[in-house]
Amino acid sequence: MSHAQPRPAVSGESAAPRANVVVAVLAFGGIVVSLMQTLVIPIVPELPKLLNASASNAAWAVTATLLAAAVATPVMGRLGDMYGKRLMLLTSVVMLVAGSVTAALSDTLVPMIIGRALQGLASGVIPLGISIMRDELPAERLGSATALMSASLGVGGALGLPAAALIADHFDWHVLFWTSAALGVVAALLVLFLVPESKVRTGGRFDLPGALGMAAGLVCLLLGISKGADWGWSSGTTLGLFGAAVVVLLAWGFYELRTREPLVDLRTTARRQVLVTNLASIAFGFSMFAMSLVLPQLLQLPEATGYGLGKSLLDAGLVMAPTGLVMMAMAPLSALISKNFGPKVTLMCGAVIVAAGYGLNIVLMDAVWQLVLVSCIVGAGIGFAYGAMPALIMGAVDPHETAAANSLNTLMRSIGTSTASAVAGVILAQMTTVFGSTAVPSENGFKVVMAAGSGAALLALFVAAFIPRRKPAAATRPSPCATATSPGPRCRSAGRRPAASRSSPW
Repeated sequence: MSHAQPRPAVSGESAAPRANVVVAVLAFGGIVVSLMQTLVIPIVPELPKLLNASASNAAWAVTATLLAAAVATPVMGRLGDMYGKRLMLLTSVVMLVAGSVTAALSDTLVPMIIGRALQGLASGVIPLGISIMRDELPAERLGSATALMSASLGVGGALGLPAAALIADHFDWHVLFWTSAALGVVAALLVLFLVPESKVRTGGRFDLPGALGMAAGLVCLLLGISKGADWGWSSGTTLGLFGAAVVVLLAWGFYELRTREPLVDLRTTARRQVLVTNLASIAFGFSMFAMSLVLPQLLQLPEATGYGLGKSLLDAGLVMAPTGLVMMAMAPLSALISKNFGPKVTLMCGAVIVAAGYGLNIVLMDAVWQLVLVSCIVGAGIGFAYGAMPALIMGAVDPHETAAANSLNTLMRSIGTSTASAVAGVILAQMTTVFGSTAVPSENGFKVVMAAGSGAALLALFVAAFIPRRKPAAATRPSPCATATSPGPRCRSAGRRPAASRSSPW
């Protein structure tokens, strides 16, 4: 098939089952990778004893995953655009398996940290999966498929907590990581045999100095955010890390603007639609994680406090589980609204729903059913928003930039969740009440965190209002790949149809 001829439509009878399989496999991979966020929650209090380490050192088993994910997500996106998204997807899943096996074989702190860092390196799976969908699926399927893939981040986290609690209660803690390894192997085999390799490539060279500079800046920033409460927000170490992050990231941006083939094309990132969507993503990341921090604690505090519900960790996980299912169920509706009114409207609807859910939680926190209701409302709003974000990003970038742009958007959400963890930790540590001989977070502390989550959603609503209105398809800027008859280093897309021949659902 020549470059000038459009690829036959893949929405026919014979191609539909294949598209369904690709979507299912990629979504499964996203859920497996997102499980690692909640995998260690049931054993976090026991990690110091299990690993023969201090509590502050054992916390690195969580921090290492956060830092590795922040670095790996944009790097894997760029490598996917350059060398093949399926190849990088497989590489990410293999690192998840390697990290899970390393952690499963560990009984001391160092191998556990190494294993958890390797698991974090797999975080690029979701943006890579969204990018593969853009290259392989027909336009009529793309909206709902990318919404489902984006929502898998929350689905895995919600379903992982009760599953991990169940395993930790009945088996040796190492089984948590053997289970993760087994799921990773299944995901890798499914991708290997059922997901085609996208032929949309940029080629070129990898920007190693840019990758190192970005990694250094992000590590300084996120390390300061995640460890600031332990070290003291006004300590020299914390302030030094924040200062270093500012200096390094400014120098990195200066370099990226002047190199020919940057890791992150900051000019593309500065386009209004991309920039505003990424800013809204930070606020939504904050909102999503605020619920994950507050509800499990409310559920597990003793009833004698007057506001705790006295449930086990497993019960808390089961209360949170419907959130993931609601997020998944919202994917088709999110895509439908985006198709008819534009993803900007979907994103703003999601912000309103999330804000309302947190506001409701301030007055409804006295019974399990109330927390289930609130978590489902917030989950519905997040499902709307997370389905709209990749649509907005892909509507503003060329196909050969898709993986890198989606990866950066995923990173913005991660920065939001990290900030939520830090802010909620400070609030709950300052607003306490004495129960017995122990200080526990007060009821008002939880309400303040919920109010912060609602405020973050309203901030996302305000920011999203500045996203440009949807333009007609003819007005969008064509990709360089759309007219390429002999792809060069910026567009190696042998055998794919021109981008201009594919209608956009947005």
